[in-house]
Amino acid sequence: MDLFGDERAEHEPPAYAPLAARMRPQSLDEFVGQTHLVGPGTLLRRAIEADRVGSVILYGPPGSGKTALAHVIATVTESRFVAMSAVTSNVAELKQLAADAANRVRQSGRRTTLFLDEIHRFNKARQDVLLPFVERGVLTLIGATTYNPFFYINAALVSRSKILPLRPLDDEAIRTIVRRALADSERGLGRLRIELTDEALEHIIAVSDGDARKALNALEIASLSTPPRPDGTVVVEREAIEESIQRKAVVYDRDGDQHYDTASAFIKSMRGSDPDAALYWLAKMLEAGEDPRFVARRIVIAAAEDVGNADPRALGVATAAFQAVDFVGMPEAQIPLAQAVIYVATAPKSNSAVVAINKARETVREEKTREVPVHLRDASYAGAKQLGHGEGYQYAHSFEGHIVEQEYVPNAQGDLREGERFYVPSDQGYERRIAERLEAWRIALAARRDEEARGNR
Repeated sequence: MDLFGDERAEHEPPAYAPLAARMRPQSLDEFVGQTHLVGPGTLLRRAIEADRVGSVILYGPPGSGKTALAHVIATVTESRFVAMSAVTSNVAELKQLAADAANRVRQSGRRTTLFLDEIHRFNKARQDVLLPFVERGVLTLIGATTYNPFFYINAALVSRSKILPLRPLDDEAIRTIVRRALADSERGLGRLRIELTDEALEHIIAVSDGDARKALNALEIASLSTPPRPDGTVVVEREAIEESIQRKAVVYDRDGDQHYDTASAFIKSMRGSDPDAALYWLAKMLEAGEDPRFVARRIVIAAAEDVGNADPRALGVATAAFQAVDFVGMPEAQIPLAQAVIYVATAPKSNSAVVAINKARETVREEKTREVPVHLRDASYAGAKQLGHGEGYQYAHSFEGHIVEQEYVPNAQGDLREGERFYVPSDQGYERRIAERLEAWRIALAARRDEEARGNR
């Protein structure tokens, strides 16, 4: 149950433990990266050094140092430190731990710090077990998760904890961690006389995506699988690293932050008319195994929302790409998806359709519902004529220019609402022609009204 050994986490990982576990920092001075949290003078660093760390939730991508930071706290705290994983632990174990912690406080005044890895794996009902003990201070909780705690952890538990976001490690941090592992003869690979070429090191940095665990795993596999030279030196080339990693795993979760953040960047890149950025986010989603139909739906939405009638063909291209996904399938469907992304990103932009429907719905919600004018009502059924439905309707195609002025929607007073405009075309692309057409119609109808007025005098 305990990830770190017994209650004080004093036992080092055994020699056969993975390199990433052996190289966990033993102090804040060894901790690499996350300077915004534990850099010199930061609040968290001072709290750790003073053994005054309250309940916190460490939130960040894999390999960013969540477990390592908990390990550092375990080495300095005077409280009993217990580490559990939400993957393997159950409610009964939590309740027993909490009861023991309460007894310990009563008998000796000694607190208990619980590190709960993968805390999002506990559903919210199971998280409720922790709440009263955290609230009373019986347990100090250190939770770790790769998922957004505001979505996956009880609001009450979040409100009683500090949310500490960890970031992917930068290149220099990964470089430092790898070099430290090569030099450390006690916990690392220092006794093996390993020479890592600069090209191999840079490849580790590039494919690890800020994940220290991934970088150290690749280094360990490549180092132990490369035969030594006659002088006993193990030279690790880029090729060995490539074989060890095989393929870069894209950091992505199909139902979490990476999913929504990447989709957001994808849509905003198309809206911002940057086809290269949009193609990058498309490629990331496809490489990560995202459902291509989800991607296609986003393109269809962008074609209508952000291009609209500035280029009406964009919606047709996007819809065709959506149909192609089912018709063709992956991997070939990536081509029509890419074509649609490029078309939408490079098309003239207008959100007038979005503004128009939002204004119209706001009017429907906030004002009295207007009746359909009698002359526009359905007159196709028996008895409709007796009700007067359709009487006075003017067929537009019977008039010059195929337009006719009549009441299509009344205002609250029952007459035409002068000046009401939901749709205001932009000056972009084809919509400029739409604006010109609407204006021409208004001028023609106004002239027709003037001519009828003169004839009635």
